[in-house]
Amino acid sequence: MDASPLRLLPWTTPEGNPCYLSTDNGRSLLSRLADDIEEAQLESGEQVLAGARAVLADRKAGERAVRFALTRATESLEDVLRVAVSRGERVQAGRG
Repeated sequence: MDASPLRLLPWTTPEGNPCYLSTDNGRSLLSRLADDIEEAQLESGEQVLAGARAVLADRKAGERAVRFALTRATESLEDVLRVAVSRGERVQAGRG
């Protein structure tokens, strides 16, 4: 029997390192929590994108507003990329 692949979780350690989950149950409490957090991160990313677009469309937006929007967009992009990698790894594992 093959071991279940590790799941990349949608958060990092306090040091910024990735966290992984090893489970054969994709509906475990921790798996469901990770699913919920991934969904929240994707929704947040949509909101951050809308806000960044609004700042960029405002010709009067100052440097602080642009830097704030870019900082939030960078944070959201990190989250969304982590979700994409995690989901991509699970799709690949499901094909194997």
